[in-house]
Amino acid sequence: LVLGYLLGSIPFGIILTRLSGGPDLRTIGSGNIGATNVLRTGNKKLAALTLLGDMLKGTAAVVLAGWLLGGKTAALAAGLGAFLGHIFPVWLRFKGGKGVATFLGILIGLHWSIALIFAAVWLSIAYLSKYSSLSALIASLLTVLLLWFLIRDAQAAGLMAILALLLWFMHRENIARLLAGREGKIGQKG
Repeated sequence: LVLGYLLGSIPFGIILTRLSGGPDLRTIGSGNIGATNVLRTGNKKLAALTLLGDMLKGTAAVVLAGWLLGGKTAALAAGLGAFLGHIFPVWLRFKGGKGVATFLGILIGLHWSIALIFAAVWLSIAYLSKYSSLSALIASLLTVLLLWFLIRDAQAAGLMAILALLLWFMHRENIARLLAGREGKIGQKG
């Protein structure tokens, strides 16, 4: 859990935008530290690198914990820790991202085939709707259902259900804006 938290709390969006001389992400757009808000700076390369960093820290937590401590329980605990570290990083006064990329990274470490489906669903909905938040909400819900009914991995489904609930909670303002028709679209500068 601690290993996962420490990995998850690395704020790649802030680090990368600072290194590039960009603005503090917390002062633009949604104020979020994730890839979607980095994209609002207009720097697609930094957004892609942020996405990759935030994703791989979840994967690394799951894989390292499973390898070092030799078990699925350790991997699941590290996944939970990485997610909590991303959304509540101690370095940023517990104000982090919304967890979508880290959710995907954890899923890669647990069941890469379901991660591919998550990514395909996210990309399809994002392409059709231009809403990152809507894509994440639907893909996270589908992930839990696939893990439970298709893969039949109750432990992974349980963890991802908890993470999906946290992800939905972190998107509560996005949900309100979606319902009101005021949600920002992908690529829209903030």
